[in-house]
Amino acid sequence: MNYKNLLLATTLSALVTGSLGAQNVQIDTTRVASGLNYPVVVQHAPGDADRLFISEKRGRIKILDLTTNQVLPTPFLDIDNLIAGATSLSDERGLLGIAFHPDFASNGYYFVYYTNSSSDTRVVRYTVSSSNPNLTNYSSAKTILSINQPYSNHNGGAIEFDCDGYLLIATGDGGLYNDPGNRSQDVTNQLLGKILRLDIDVPDSVPYGIPQDNPFVGGTGDDEILHYGLRNPWKIDVDPVTCEIYIGDVGQNAREEINVAAPLERGLNYGWRCMEGNGNTGLSGCTAFSPTLVDPVFEYNQSGSTGYSVTGGVVYRGCAIPELDGTYFFADYATGNIWSFVYNGAGGYTGYQNRNELETSLEGYGVDNIASFGKDANGEVYIVDQNGGEIFKIVKASGDAPCFAYPIGDINQDCLVNGQDLAQVLANWNSTSHPNIDLNNDGIVNGSDLSFILSYWNRTCD
Repeated sequence: MNYKNLLLATTLSALVTGSLGAQNVQIDTTRVASGLNYPVVVQHAPGDADRLFISEKRGRIKILDLTTNQVLPTPFLDIDNLIAGATSLSDERGLLGIAFHPDFASNGYYFVYYTNSSSDTRVVRYTVSSSNPNLTNYSSAKTILSINQPYSNHNGGAIEFDCDGYLLIATGDGGLYNDPGNRSQDVTNQLLGKILRLDIDVPDSVPYGIPQDNPFVGGTGDDEILHYGLRNPWKIDVDPVTCEIYIGDVGQNAREEINVAAPLERGLNYGWRCMEGNGNTGLSGCTAFSPTLVDPVFEYNQSGSTGYSVTGGVVYRGCAIPELDGTYFFADYATGNIWSFVYNGAGGYTGYQNRNELETSLEGYGVDNIASFGKDANGEVYIVDQNGGEIFKIVKASGDAPCFAYPIGDINQDCLVNGQDLAQVLANWNSTSHPNIDLNNDGIVNGSDLSFILSYWNRTCD
């Protein structure tokens, strides 16, 4: 990956998305699925615009057919017999994460994160059935990682692929109160309270490999660790444009936080258990306010009206609502509050908004007990309501709109945003008479339109 070009794209993307996100676009939610049993994750397979995959805590993955908005009756995966707990809203165990291999279309690999019958964590690879794309080949199960859990809470559970094709695994600190084993700060023989980064493109005889640019390779510390000092990271997201990692970390009794890691950052320490957000807990394990600790990008104090448990969200990269490009949506599980901001790439954010308009759908259904957010193959955003067993989609308030036939920035309409489109912008710089090149419709071809090209670089037609 050319990180110099990535940095340029990231910077310009932040400029344009910051202004677009501040626009007063009217958005709402629409219900696309119901009747689910404690859903906690919604995911898509790369390049598959017709299906969403929804995990229910009891170990089932259901398929939502987006062409009909119907949940298929037969689960894509059913490992209920392997799962511990997961029988109530408050139970933190179960099938907690799904991630599809970047080459899923060719190899059929996908990965799940669950707590097994002993309440320990397992990350397992499965392969889609060769005879039915809506079913799993159960005999294909390969255990990638096993972690013993000392308690039944703080299981973490998010798994995502980063832009380099490595598998990220978010683990909680193992539970109880105050992280009694100081597991989050311990980087030696301790994988809890971390973001792990694994190479899973290895022979079947090997569970996983270690990316050589992981921070503790060749030194003291577990080679699997990418970042540490987390309490219970409940959902992470990798922005496909900037490659930044967004982490929602659930607090204990004072603060909830959102952290963002740049793609080249390694070994960040987010401070738990001596820090909770920007606050000193008074606990040992690290030095509070040390310059080696990383402050959250966003935090909020726990309160009855604001909330008590952050749900990490996703960055909007869809095409139906271009005004939202680069906007990060997140929520509080306890209150159902939904917020958004645009990360500016320098440790701060712009355009913070309370998105209470999303809390009641167009059909009048309440959107609450928000367990997670997800995206489809087009980058459109969905919200998971665990208690209601429902999935909602963020849409324009006037109703859902289809994606453009051509991606944003595809000026010559060859179904690829690339140098040819960039050349069109540069050749018509400062022009006021080329509306098809004036991508943000501000009346002039300038840097904002260049930012569109870079933000959507290599985007293809649906």
